[in-house]
Amino acid sequence: MLCLAVVRFRPVQGFCFPFLTPSGRRSYASEIDQIGSKAVLITGCDSGFGFSLAKHLHSKGFIVFAGCLFKDQGEAGSQELDNMKSERMRTVQLNVCNSQEIDRAVEHMSASLKDPQKGLWGLVNNAGISTFGEVEFTSLETYKEVAEVNLWGTIRTTKAFLPLIRRAKGRVVNISSMMGRMGSPARSSYCITKFGVEAFSDCLRYEMHPQGVKICVVEPGNFIGATNLYTPERIKAIAEKMWKDLPETVRKDYGRKYLDEQITKMESYCNSGSPDTSPVINSITHALTSSSPYTRYHPMDYYWWLRVQIMTHLPAAISDRIYIY
Repeated sequence: MLCLAVVRFRPVQGFCFPFLTPSGRRSYASEIDQIGSKAVLITGCDSGFGFSLAKHLHSKGFIVFAGCLFKDQGEAGSQELDNMKSERMRTVQLNVCNSQEIDRAVEHMSASLKDPQKGLWGLVNNAGISTFGEVEFTSLETYKEVAEVNLWGTIRTTKAFLPLIRRAKGRVVNISSMMGRMGSPARSSYCITKFGVEAFSDCLRYEMHPQGVKICVVEPGNFIGATNLYTPERIKAIAEKMWKDLPETVRKDYGRKYLDEQITKMESYCNSGSPDTSPVINSITHALTSSSPYTRYHPMDYYWWLRVQIMTHLPAAISDRIYIY
């Protein structure tokens, strides 16, 4: 007896498969109602994805609480959002590593919401930092620093705002990375935090399903060119500090030439990143506005999408030979 399985494909955000939809674009479900009455908190709005997303969601009609690390210092990002002079754009001092600031933000937002009993529609855990360096080159302090923001910051913020999200039967959107799905040389301190975000998001999704809360993960590809996470000067500064802090034995074993080669590779990776954040912004927007959001979004170009699929679906002996060795 012959059994035929029907496989349904869906295109990947950031590029499209023209043969899947008549228009060659991803087919989205209908949007939620009454966007204008819904509030969303975004962390990390000083620059990058968070800053662009805050302005975009405001243009869609959301009430936006833009969490900024440097609002108290009057930095440009929060100032520009404040200068919009809109009742629907409200910046909030928010350091995701500081439990007291998070608690104050919860109190402030609860008092600011038109009807706190209806809760907060969306939380976008966007705040994050990144660095590079091989395991032997990376200090334990660096591992802890990156995890404190990317992983514990996400967990800390989510736990604080989850009661408000539950009341609204809303959405939590966690910004992970393609490096939350696959490892990469010289990026272990970043990868482990994003793998953690993925696992946290899965567990939270299972738990929140009975509550009517949807949990989505966005896994951007290489958008370093648009986020200003790295500049040539910052790459060199990170490398010099790593080299300076290395034990003499490690410096002698690897040699300065090896470090210089790693700097060149990192600069090349950064220069190849997309300067256009719109695939990421559109993915997050869909997660917040669609009546049927996806569990995971993959805003990345063909090369990185294919690499993720190979690294996560083929035997390691094959994927390692293709991409690593």
